[in-house]
Amino acid sequence: MKNANPTVALLIIGDEILSGRTQDKNIQHIAKTMGQLGIELVEVRIVPDVEEKIVFALRELSPNHTYVFTTGGIGPTHDDITAESVAKALNQKYILNKQAHFLLESYYGNEKLNEGRLKMAYVPEHAELIENSVTAAPGFRVGNVFAMAGIPKIMQAMLEAIIPHLDKGIEVKSQVLTVYTQESKIAAMMEAVQNEYINDVAIGSYPFVQGGNYGDIGAVVGVSVVLRAQDDEKLMQARESLHRQFIEAGVKSEE
Repeated sequence: MKNANPTVALLIIGDEILSGRTQDKNIQHIAKTMGQLGIELVEVRIVPDVEEKIVFALRELSPNHTYVFTTGGIGPTHDDITAESVAKALNQKYILNKQAHFLLESYYGNEKLNEGRLKMAYVPEHAELIENSVTAAPGFRVGNVFAMAGIPKIMQAMLEAIIPHLDKGIEVKSQVLTVYTQESKIAAMMEAVQNEYINDVAIGSYPFVQGGNYGDIGAVVGVSVVLRAQDDEKLMQARESLHRQFIEAGVKSEE
């Protein structure tokens, strides 16, 4: 499928994700939101709270994508090193931002603005702040890098705040055909339609099983066939072509 849309890479930062202690809940929300805006989420990476790994990832991702989103590592503790790492990756000073300082002081009050909380006011020198409507601690943007919180509710608020500042593309729409057979039995049909619409439609297949596990008596196997395209007409043509082939082959399907 041709894709002239803006692209975004997501860099998830945090030992807790890699250790399995915390399950990331941001990928799906970001992917769906970006899809509605015509921005393609094309890459997701997870790195630990290690400066050199964050810096390496950012220096590789930033030149190759329209945008880079980071989640995690902008809190008040010793292992929250995203802001400092972004500054290093983009060759900027790591400084106390006066506006961020004011926001935190207004939110917590001077007496409760301890050293940990004050740390959240330090960002790269040329950063623009991202509004946080849930708590006062802001995210920030430097160039095409947007650093947001890892907590889903706060991340979602920050994402809403940056949407007006993103270049939009053409929304990628999708159609789903559910077939009740083994994936191998429809592979040739999918390949034929994919080749016919190679520049316009992307086709993916996702096997599932209902009523048990694979191999269990009574378990029903099937495949969700997902077609994605920017062009509504091409999308429906490809979908109808594939659906017709399923019917002709005697494959039970649901639209």
